[in-house]
Amino acid sequence: MAVGFLFCADPLQPRRADPHFAAQALAVRDRDGLRALIDHDALTAGRAEEAVARVPDGFGAVWYRGWMVTSGQYAALEEALRAKGCRPLTDAAAYRRGHELPGWLASFRDLTPPSVVVPMAPGEAPPRGERLAALAGGLGGDGYVVKDYVKSRKHEWLEACYAPDLDALERVAARFAELQGEDLAGGLVIRRFEQLTGAQVRVWWVDGEPVLAGPHPDSPDDVTTPPADLGEIREAVRSLAARFVTTDLVRRADGVWRVIEVGDGQVSDWPSGADPGVLVEALLNAR
Repeated sequence: MAVGFLFCADPLQPRRADPHFAAQALAVRDRDGLRALIDHDALTAGRAEEAVARVPDGFGAVWYRGWMVTSGQYAALEEALRAKGCRPLTDAAAYRRGHELPGWLASFRDLTPPSVVVPMAPGEAPPRGERLAALAGGLGGDGYVVKDYVKSRKHEWLEACYAPDLDALERVAARFAELQGEDLAGGLVIRRFEQLTGAQVRVWWVDGEPVLAGPHPDSPDDVTTPPADLGEIREAVRSLAARFVTTDLVRRADGVWRVIEVGDGQVSDWPSGADPGVLVEALLNAR
């Protein structure tokens, strides 16, 4: 059975792929792969049926390569696609496991900093005082990192990301929630701070096998040396039961490789200096 691709359409020229994904769309075309376009703006506005209007009926099994969507938006996308005879190869449950930290934490527990999860709605105040201390006190270490289920505010490191102690944690968590506002994804995550060193390495996985290990797309010019042995991480990826994911790795100060983030591969950014054909071929050849 042929595997197809869904790309986000260019908002200004909706019959073309968004320029950010144009090289990948071209790589699919060059390999005689099937392509269709979806309207990302309509999807994020809650109009999933409109978003998939350009997907042909009976399009079959597909991978999505596009901008990030919430787990709820992805579930709506899957439902709208299935109504047209189109089956995402990553279903909504697998997307949530790969995309949100609570979904992947158990599989990577020994490979990632200890974390606690506090479900919260946008606009809700994070825990304070004794409750916050009880939640974070067991993490130990030399400070805490605050994020939500998907993103941190690492560029506001001292204001809304890193807390050196419990006294600072309350302030940082409150500021993080304030800045995230309606964009808060799922809730609050408090992680033990670990001293890290060197460049991040992003590893792309399809069906439990590494496809590419290279620089993080935020720093594509970094010189990276991936771990010589990916065995433990491979087992964690396979236990996650999500077919297409990325893992972001970095060395701890003691030299141990740590997984600092997992993501659904469909919405992970491909490094600008890497050949998109490598990814496309791996996805085309998936069962």
